[in-house]
Amino acid sequence: MSLDKNRQTYLLGWLKQYAKMYKTDLRISTLTGFILTILVILQASLLAMILQKIIIEQLNFSDVLIYFFSLLTVLLARALLIYLREKINFTMGSKVRKQIRQNLINQLESRGSAYLNQSTTGAWSTLVIEQVDNLQNFYAHYLPQMRLASMAPILICIAILPFNWTAALILLCTAPLIPIFMILVGMGAADINRRHFKALAYLSGHFLDRLKGLNTIRLFDQGEKQAEEIQRASEDFRVKTMQVLKMAFLSSAVLEFFTSISIAIVAVYFGFSYLGEFNFGSYNGVVTLFAGFFALILAPEFFQPLRDLGTYYHAKAEAIAAADNIEAFLNKKIPQQQVNQTTIKDRLNTSLQTIEAQDLIVLSIEQQPIVGPLSFKLQAPFQLALIGTSGEGKTSLMHVLLGFLPYKGSLKINGIEFNQLDLADWQQQVSWIGQSPYLINSSVRENILLGKPNATNEELLSVIIKAQLSDVIAKLPEGLDTQVGEDALRLSVGQAQRIALARAMLKPCQLLILDEPTASLDKQTVQNLEQHHIAPNSITITHQIDDVEQYDLIWQLAKGKLHCDIKEISC
Repeated sequence: MSLDKNRQTYLLGWLKQYAKMYKTDLRISTLTGFILTILVILQASLLAMILQKIIIEQLNFSDVLIYFFSLLTVLLARALLIYLREKINFTMGSKVRKQIRQNLINQLESRGSAYLNQSTTGAWSTLVIEQVDNLQNFYAHYLPQMRLASMAPILICIAILPFNWTAALILLCTAPLIPIFMILVGMGAADINRRHFKALAYLSGHFLDRLKGLNTIRLFDQGEKQAEEIQRASEDFRVKTMQVLKMAFLSSAVLEFFTSISIAIVAVYFGFSYLGEFNFGSYNGVVTLFAGFFALILAPEFFQPLRDLGTYYHAKAEAIAAADNIEAFLNKKIPQQQVNQTTIKDRLNTSLQTIEAQDLIVLSIEQQPIVGPLSFKLQAPFQLALIGTSGEGKTSLMHVLLGFLPYKGSLKINGIEFNQLDLADWQQQVSWIGQSPYLINSSVRENILLGKPNATNEELLSVIIKAQLSDVIAKLPEGLDTQVGEDALRLSVGQAQRIALARAMLKPCQLLILDEPTASLDKQTVQNLEQHHIAPNSITITHQIDDVEQYDLIWQLAKGKLHCDIKEISC
């Protein structure tokens, strides 16, 4: 499905909105481009003057040294300004990319794991990394060059006009041909780039998922089949990439063709003028060598900003294609709990007293019912075990309490409807530990301190002992400063869970939610964990109960219904 013109126009405006946040950088870039154009005109005049003095006026080289050194000074100034302008443009592009990437990460964080599980890790990484990076050339090159392309040719025409109006008229008439044909060539470029991004996202996600499941693939002898699928995805990506390159090369060919024709027309005009065939163009009836050289030197510079703009034209199409996915994700309306920060916000500072649901129906991101209706009431303090077979909706119910899934019916915390809570404040009062806890690619120390970044060494040591991490850390090569690696590959599952437990112990919270957190821990560690109350209230999702005395309440979720008569309970 291709992008229509209205959508492309909207996305171009959306991209420019981000550039407005850094107007100062864009103005400085435009100013340096203006000064560079003045220096180009000055450079051409000095070269033409030197040739006029030496060839026509027969002066010695020593007589034009002042012009020669002035020319060297201009060349040096141009080099410095080009470096400065490129640095400013790159910095502006980096700032915009950082801002957009931060917005994406904030959105991903706010939508939670329930939303992230709808797509592959490779697809999300393509969105956050590759597609954001593909905006760089738009902000660092195309946008600044668009301003320069509308300004530099006019300045050069004004400079040539006092010496020869014909040369100025030729340049002025042939200049529009370049953007016209560039637009015709690049009309489908955004669609081609969008298909390229789609193929890249599919290949990234497909390859990463197969890489993670390599042992399973080998176990079931599916290696050859999966290799063929990856090969097909790679071939599709290659075809899409070649289409993008074809468009880029075609754009360059069109640019060079019309630029060469225009410069050739100017050269032919001056050639016939010097042969006496043309007697028009100059104001005094004589076409001087200075005027000819000045116009011919500036003719390529006249088209250079347009050529550069054409070179970066594919960056615009690439950015629009990337922006289509980024903007759609950032502006997608996800039915989540809306924040109402009125007088209710002050009530969130009180301790957790009750969690109450009435005809609660948990919904998916697409607004489809997952489980329910459920009605229950929890009175603090409580230690609740939620049991049931896989796929019954236990984790989905917890995602509602974490604020990651929408719902119908009523869900109240301390008598306040959940969708009226300050969600960020509520999430600060909840800790969650999953069966496969996520550790960032950093040190053990930094992973534990995520629970409380300003924790003291005494607090850190205390949770290490409680989580029985002391022996684990002692065996690590660099102790607490050992890097856990990508996806905690340098640790066993049990070690990763102990670190997650220590992290949860370090964070003060009102409610602890555990999703099969001790599956890879030995019984002694589990018993030790039970002795330390991380939070006054806890909900543990599990498939089976080994020790019923450990919990105050035991609920069973089966066939979309909540059974509360397993143990004494208010439900």
